[in-house]
Amino acid sequence: MTASKIVAAAASGAGGGAGLDVDEVFSTFLYDGTGANQAINNGIDLSGEGGLVWLKSRDGSSSAFHTIYDTARGTGPNGGRIFGGTASTNAASTQSDGLQSFNSNGFTLGANLFENGTNASYGTEYVSWTFRKALNFFDCLIYTGDGSSSNTISHNLGSIPAFVVVKRTDSTGDWHVAARQSNGSYIHGNASFPTALNLTSAGNSVTSTSGASDMSLTSTTFDAKKINGFNTHNGSGNLTNINGATYVAYLFAHNNNDGEFGPSSDQDVIKCGTYDTDGNGDATVNLGFEPQFVLVKCSTAASNWYLLDTMRGMSNDNPVENARLFADTSGAESSTEGTSGIVPTSTGFFHDGYILASQTFIYMAIRRGGMAVPTDATKVFAIDTFGSTGDGKTPAWRSGFPVDMALYKIPSGASDGKIASRLTAPKYLRTNSTIAEYTDDDFTFDYNNGWYNYTGTLATYYSYMWKRAPSYLDAVCYDGNSTNGRTVTHNLSAIPEMMWVKQRGQPEDWIVYHSALGNTKAIRLNSNIAAYTDSKWNDTTPTSTVFSLDNSNIVNGSGRTYISYLFATVANVSKVGSVTHSGSSTDVNCGFSSGARLVILKRTDATGDWYIWDSVRGIVSGNDPYLLLNTNAAEVTNTDYIDPLSSGFQISGDFTDGTYIFYAIA
Repeated sequence: MTASKIVAAAASGAGGGAGLDVDEVFSTFLYDGTGANQAINNGIDLSGEGGLVWLKSRDGSSSAFHTIYDTARGTGPNGGRIFGGTASTNAASTQSDGLQSFNSNGFTLGANLFENGTNASYGTEYVSWTFRKALNFFDCLIYTGDGSSSNTISHNLGSIPAFVVVKRTDSTGDWHVAARQSNGSYIHGNASFPTALNLTSAGNSVTSTSGASDMSLTSTTFDAKKINGFNTHNGSGNLTNINGATYVAYLFAHNNNDGEFGPSSDQDVIKCGTYDTDGNGDATVNLGFEPQFVLVKCSTAASNWYLLDTMRGMSNDNPVENARLFADTSGAESSTEGTSGIVPTSTGFFHDGYILASQTFIYMAIRRGGMAVPTDATKVFAIDTFGSTGDGKTPAWRSGFPVDMALYKIPSGASDGKIASRLTAPKYLRTNSTIAEYTDDDFTFDYNNGWYNYTGTLATYYSYMWKRAPSYLDAVCYDGNSTNGRTVTHNLSAIPEMMWVKQRGQPEDWIVYHSALGNTKAIRLNSNIAAYTDSKWNDTTPTSTVFSLDNSNIVNGSGRTYISYLFATVANVSKVGSVTHSGSSTDVNCGFSSGARLVILKRTDATGDWYIWDSVRGIVSGNDPYLLLNTNAAEVTNTDYIDPLSSGFQISGDFTDGTYIFYAIA
């Protein structure tokens, strides 16, 4: 970011205007190689603001190198790359068929085929992590060492750097790290082990200082000589300030209620610190937000640098199944199911059963996006048929956005309603059943444009796809504790108007909360029964941050796991409501400008099924095919129960009179 843009951004934040969304400064983007130039459109402005692009083949082995580009060292095919990335000590070099340009919405790759390169032919899978330069988030720069006892380098991070990486570029050199601890002190290499804490090595560090001032870290400068903590400043010991050597530095911030991100410029998006595991290797880390990316390493014992993100698979599955890459090796991605890993929560993450007990770990975590309330329903909801594009590629169902919750049914015959989420993949539940979740390895969400790992065309398979967004949809996994009045934190950023809750590990009903029924009643998703009096919500209305539960096994049994889906109304996007229908047709005004694409309707004053209509199969003036969420029945096509209405939908006179709850998408 230029100095003028930094000043402008600071003034905007200070004035209380909208701050940057995390989706504007960070992206995990998955792509397949093409063997030809391809643009990666991840929404990050790199041409105007600058930043870092980190690329890695996911399915290669010894040749699956990390490759790193940044705008500080030049753009275009002759700009500097660091081939081998953090797993190598290589000097910077040029690559004519590597990254071609930094763009206003991402970057363009050349046909780089060498040893899995960065864009080999189709079938090679890649991950890209992009960090945009922005105040209180990230900065990158180059400098030249002078061999002195102090070399002050200016930066534009706008805050004291919390995680600093320095790499020599004109010759071989390690990726030296200085990392903030949660107590405010820093750890890095020391005189005995000057290269110990670096991204190239799984070895332990460590020394600590008294804090940022001792490291000469300020909101505008850092001392190049002190990054690796080696106390001499001449000869080979001066690893981050060798006279005449050139370096690139990556500086990451730590937000502590001063992030100035989000619609109100008051949210944190990045945290850096440390945590200690207990005797079982467990730890709970409170970030104040749900993470989408975590870089973590044990600093007191030998351990890889784990690169984890929710796009590839950092789920709440049990047992934990993280899709792991390591910054210090070139190995392929591994996702062996086991009893250790990082589990994201609504407020941070849980370090689950790691083999290294009673140790200290370094972490850098980035918040899940986006942070703005959606204004376009097509950006957060989609309907598609299986393999509709006919291109023979995955994913099977295409949405145009990363899918967080998906439901599929087969209208043409008896079919369970299968519901899955990014948080719980590769497991799924059935909307029409009490049974526990099943595992299906094809229930994958590691795509930017859809879900499900299968090729081919099955036009009778339909999927409804949602993206989580503030005030629209949230998904929360939690463990029960049998405590009456227990509260569960969520990130809907609005009062939930409807909640679907299901126990995952044991057979149990789906329990549904709806604001029209109040906090003393419930209904069941897998049943047609009427609303009934129930204390599952602890007779407490949910708030914009938590919902309450009683101590029953169905929602809060000790040692049991749960998934909850939270829905709310967003103007011209979604509507949660209720309606009484009697006699002739009833208009249901959802406030939409062009009708409804999805309508879910359930009677509550008497028995009644969970009807689902959609505009792909037909919401028309004549017969409209419907499916039922609470049964596995095939679709019914010879009824005219609803009709189109520009502001929502219309219930026809053919439909049974009664009181209904509904959920609609514009």
